[in-house]
Amino acid sequence: MKTIDELLAEGVTGKRVFVRADLNVPLDGTTITDDGRIRAVVPTVKALADAGARVVVASHLGRPKGAPDPVFSLAPAAARLGELLGTDVAFATDTVGESARTTVDGLTDGRIAVIENLRFNAGETSKDDAERGAFADRLASLADLYVGDGFGAVHRKHASVYDLPARLPHAAGHLIATEVGVLKKLTEDVKRPYVVVLGGAKVSDKLAVIDELLGKADRLLIGGGMAYTFLKAQGHEVGISLLQEDQVPTVTEYMERAEKHGVELVLPVDILAASDFPDLKTKAPAEFITVDADKIPSDKEGLDIGPRTSELYASKIADAETVFWNGPLGVFEHPDYAGGTREIAQALVDGKAFTVVGGGDSAAAVRTLGFDENAFGHISTGGGASLEYLEGKTLPGLAALED
Repeated sequence: MKTIDELLAEGVTGKRVFVRADLNVPLDGTTITDDGRIRAVVPTVKALADAGARVVVASHLGRPKGAPDPVFSLAPAAARLGELLGTDVAFATDTVGESARTTVDGLTDGRIAVIENLRFNAGETSKDDAERGAFADRLASLADLYVGDGFGAVHRKHASVYDLPARLPHAAGHLIATEVGVLKKLTEDVKRPYVVVLGGAKVSDKLAVIDELLGKADRLLIGGGMAYTFLKAQGHEVGISLLQEDQVPTVTEYMERAEKHGVELVLPVDILAASDFPDLKTKAPAEFITVDADKIPSDKEGLDIGPRTSELYASKIADAETVFWNGPLGVFEHPDYAGGTREIAQALVDGKAFTVVGGGDSAAAVRTLGFDENAFGHISTGGGASLEYLEGKTLPGLAALED
């Protein structure tokens, strides 16, 4: 896989370089609530611009239906990219139309443009190879070189991620090179003890990675909504907590395998439970009780791990050499249920391990709760992509960058 450093050494002055970034940031109207993914692509864009390239940045945002939708416009992301770079960034109001062509043609050496949301064109996500390829052809006409740097999208077989690199000389940007290097530390020659913390809402989202990690990790710490399916598999009452009943047999089998292979699978011992889900907009104080994990009342819903569980999990992390964390341990968006997630983050900061925060809600939680990102070994920009890499899958966007 050619790197951006090799590309820069060959010379990019005057070349139109298409950078497939991941600017899929959360928005409150037109206000960006977490600009982490934009900041992550700045090194690649800056390096190209400083070398005299004419940089064309492209990304998706949200899930528009293959047609323009102002709710999902990349205009706020383009503006923020300009602020971070300290320079004007041009913005095209379409993907491959007149605005994109005019904007790109108007670039001079060292200047940058962002084109509109790629998913405003149905060809970006089409399952039809010909339709996807036709869109990739039109994107290719805007550039001379391709740099893949949208790690959060490399697990998608989309036109700008998979088909476009085949049409242009290509290289991996700084972000993708960093992400792959970090993930190799979690899959090749791992320093042990290797602890994996998995949270989030649905156990079904994590089954494949659990299956893979049962042969690699030393300890699996389970929290979040997915924990209740594990507790149910142990025969415990989980009240009205989030439960995937159909996954209980699979979870039971995983617990048996963990015991057989000497993998320590740790579940919550106490829970914060309430009758009502909290108001995440007003963040009004919540009424909850702390109960043993095997004694959740039938009319209560588990919303966070309890203090004894936080202490237990922190102790399991303390001697680790490698930790991968994906998924919050509770409803961290509400202050009354952020304690478990905060304590896990603090344990990672306090420990000696090489720590990887696996993107998505975990990364958002770290920032929301006020932690210094530099206190962690790495905060990934791609939750789904990170998980699929750990599952051992071939990621289309990485395969497309191979020489």
